[in-house]
Amino acid sequence: MKAVAYKAAGSIERKDALIDVELPRPTASGRDILVEVKAVSVNPVDTKIRRSVNPARDGWKILGWDAVGKVLETGPDAGDFSIGDEVFYAGSLIRPGANSQFHVVDERIVGRKPKTLSNAEAAALPLTAITAWEMLFDRLDIRRLVPGAANAIVIIGGAGGVGSIAIQLARALTDVTVIATASRPETQEWVKSLGAHHVIDHSKPIAEQVAALGIGAPAYVFSTTETNRHLKEIIELIAPQGRFGLIDDPETLDVTGFKRKAVSIHWELMFTRSIYQTADMAEQGKLLNEVSRLVDDGKIRTTLTETLSPINAANLQKAHAGIESGKTRGKIVLEGF
Repeated sequence: MKAVAYKAAGSIERKDALIDVELPRPTASGRDILVEVKAVSVNPVDTKIRRSVNPARDGWKILGWDAVGKVLETGPDAGDFSIGDEVFYAGSLIRPGANSQFHVVDERIVGRKPKTLSNAEAAALPLTAITAWEMLFDRLDIRRLVPGAANAIVIIGGAGGVGSIAIQLARALTDVTVIATASRPETQEWVKSLGAHHVIDHSKPIAEQVAALGIGAPAYVFSTTETNRHLKEIIELIAPQGRFGLIDDPETLDVTGFKRKAVSIHWELMFTRSIYQTADMAEQGKLLNEVSRLVDDGKIRTTLTETLSPINAANLQKAHAGIESGKTRGKIVLEGF
């Protein structure tokens, strides 16, 4: 089968950063399903792993943790899907990625593709939707009020992939006031179009801008990027007994400033359930089916902003470079081999 992989971790500027290869087609066992991949998207996790993680000795490292495709084969213990079903999912961090013609994935973390979306449009959603959903509803628990706080959430990095879907989920499923950050005219317009009630500029002090809204101290803050840069502002703006969540990887994070306000701190990694085979692992499949329903009901929309074709090393290099620039909005998707 065709795949895109690498032999040594490093910069995307290297000629061998990503390579077109031919590899054996996998087979489904246990609760796995074999999927013919139609479209994939690129996330920051792809670039982080490509820069720092080498494959096993004499092997190839395949990236890609967002995929849409058709079920070709089911394992002997799989029962949720049938051959021919159209699916979407984000896969597992400890298994080969989906930048390949055929991909094996545990059915418990797979959802049914939204009927109203194209393959490319659907591929933009799984990883970011799971991340946003788990942060909003499992970690920050934004349906549970913080006494005395403004029923509001600040989403830092609102125009990114996760921020773009978090805004929509918060608007579609709660009455929480959404304050999104974006620093450029085009990204500010983007987050407004997704439903943000207020937009502030994260290139300027955030706490002062939030206070100027006149709604009070927000109960929740969701930081998707550059948490270290904004930490003092977050500590200042968040309500006492508020809840703070992050998904990026600061080298150090001094959270002692939150103690006076008794703020709880939540780190989200959507791969945790699949890495540890947690007892509630199947919740991700259910979650994706709910996202699919929300899309088909017109409650939320794809965050796709750019499509490249075909799925090959050259186009994946372009996508990785775009992600690493820090200037993308929404999601970049690759379609077709």
